Amino acid sequence: MPSLKDLRNRIASVKATQKITKAMQMVAAAKLRRAQDAAEAARPYAERMGEVLANLAVAFEGRDDAPKLMAGTGKDDVHLLVVATAERGLCGGFNSNIAKLARERAKTLIAQGKTVKILCVGKKGYDSLKRDLGEHVIKTIELRGVKNVGFDNADEIGREVLSMFDAGEFDVCTLFYSEFKSVISQVPSALQLIPAHFESSEGEAGGAAAIYEYEPDEAEILADLLPRNISIQVFRALLENSASEQGARMSAMDNATRNAGEMIDKLTISYNRQRQAQITTELIEIISGAEAL
Repeated sequence: MPSLKDLRNRIASVKATQKITKAMQMVAAAKLRRAQDAAEAARPYAERMGEVLANLAVAFEGRDDAPKLMAGTGKDDVHLLVVATAERGLCGGFNSNIAKLARERAKTLIAQGKTVKILCVGKKGYDSLKRDLGEHVIKTIELRGVKNVGFDNADEIGREVLSMFDAGEFDVCTLFYSEFKSVISQVPSALQLIPAHFESSEGEAGGAAAIYEYEPDEAEILADLLPRNISIQVFRALLENSASEQGARMSAMDNATRNAGEMIDKLTISYNRQRQAQITTELIEIISGAEAL
């Protein structure tokens, strides 16, 4: 049984930890609103970009001269998995859930005889995958020194992916990130970047999509928009990750603060009981000594 001094030290230690988790919760709550606004602001642009490209892609369906970023290499032997996670932990299952989704996809592809290459964006993604998929990780891009993620950071990653594709290093590229839903809900998601995958452009009522005339022609517009779309989708994923990370950290630190409070209560009860028992024992010894005289 621990002594009274040990219990006092333990209570003081848990109280100090509780102060830290409470402070981290408040910091995450302060950062969450700005990150959430940025993620929600990026969604319409990224979605509209996809709609425009989907409309343009209709003109190249079944054609041999379709842009390579849209048609792909004609093979799916080599897969590049871009796994975007956070640089720091203490955010619940945010990082591990993204890594789990990427790990499952990688193992499925490997079982099918495909070659898998992994590009980690964020230190925690590499830490999660290096144990069983370390030999497949070709590069890790860390954003630890970046205070607020900007388009330049996403464009650098997009250019890296395009450079690898132009060099023939992979056939299919998939981006893994966490889509922000709410403080308590972040959904790990996978988005195919190359070959470009677009949702159906049909209207909500099932009618045909609107017909547009483009100037310049579709091929020239696609040549400019398809590479840009890679960076835009990466930028959206980084913003979604930023909001999801703060939401997950806020929820995790709230739970940690509550657990610390419960532990303090239990330790305090144990301390009071042991102290009471010690005082009772001392009183019995005093009374026994007095009677012996």
